Amino acid sequence: MTVPPGAAPVARHLRRARLGVSLIFFTNGIVLGGFAPRVPEIRAGLGISYGTLGVAMAMWSIGALALGLLAAAMIRRFGSGRVATVTMAVSASAMLAAGLAPGVWTFGAALFLVGVTDAWVDVAQNAHGLEVQRLYKRSILNSFHALWSIGAVTGGLIGGACAGLGIAVPWQFAATLAIVIAMNVAASPLLLRKDAPTESEVEHAAGEAAVPQHTPLRRIPLRTWGVLLALTVIAIGGGWAEDAASTWSASYMSDELLAGAGLAALAFVAMQGCQFIGRLLGDGMVDRWGQRAVARAGGALVAVGMGLALAFPSPWGTILGFGAAGFGVATLIPGAMHAADELPGLRPGTGLTILSWLLRLAFLLSPPLVGWIADQSSLRAGLTLVPVFGVLIVLLAGSMATRKEPASPAP
Repeated sequence: MTVPPGAAPVARHLRRARLGVSLIFFTNGIVLGGFAPRVPEIRAGLGISYGTLGVAMAMWSIGALALGLLAAAMIRRFGSGRVATVTMAVSASAMLAAGLAPGVWTFGAALFLVGVTDAWVDVAQNAHGLEVQRLYKRSILNSFHALWSIGAVTGGLIGGACAGLGIAVPWQFAATLAIVIAMNVAASPLLLRKDAPTESEVEHAAGEAAVPQHTPLRRIPLRTWGVLLALTVIAIGGGWAEDAASTWSASYMSDELLAGAGLAALAFVAMQGCQFIGRLLGDGMVDRWGQRAVARAGGALVAVGMGLALAFPSPWGTILGFGAAGFGVATLIPGAMHAADELPGLRPGTGLTILSWLLRLAFLLSPPLVGWIADQSSLRAGLTLVPVFGVLIVLLAGSMATRKEPASPAP
């Protein structure tokens, strides 16, 4: 692994931990990526409308909201690494159950379990990734989310190919489950040990007397809650664009733009592929220009890219629009999570947990709302909410951090 100029060499156990977290993020992405291109076929097999599909998809978020907050207790008891790897395998198993579901009720119940376990994976993998980043002493969180994106691209390509070849959904999801289990078994021994004190814990213990305790929640200034709300809306904007691609892009391409199954899958692949590139470059962009400037430019790209794609609808224009949106939102969720986790006065993990929970609430509202708009008008009308969020991101980007000042040279 290349070490940036002037940076201390990275310890071997941290490089191993970074690889382990990357594998978990990759498998988390491949499950969702493989699901997205099969949504039109699943909807047709169940014989349901866009609105009913939206309600069923909302069960994913309902599960996350209902039981997702248990992740913190599980992490304290078992460690973030173990929680992430085990629940990732359970989440892929629940997705297979969704693919086998004979009716909309069992489909919704399976997605409820997917949502529960996906929420646990999400918190645990980000918590472990943030700890590794603290020990690295430089930004690496976007690289983890880049692996999630390339996993989603891989899953999307597999799903699109299987749909084009007529391979049944359960067979694809069963193969995905095998991949997830194998990769998480490989990742588990690479992660940081729960019982080993990390460098940040040692530093905290050494300076505990000099560090003020967290402020009680009732005494947190309103400005802090306002910043957390702005960060949450920014994260929701990124998540809304991702959900539009994963839930609706294939249906929009095939039903309203009359694209074939293989071509219809490319809108989601373009979103995740460009998001992967953005996240691969994201750490460097954030370190150079600051998260504020990167978020503002990203929001503008979402607003313009998706706005033009919807104003002048065509299959390839839509693919380009989702690609622009993917690059634009690449750093938004990890950047908002990082900023929320470091809000002054809040206990470590509190801001991250609140933001993640509210982000799940937005995922709960997104599918039914877009599905209802689609039933009343068209999917094209429902997707116009994506560029609207792009504008909100531009307006709220001031809550993000500016570029860090270079460190003063040692005397």
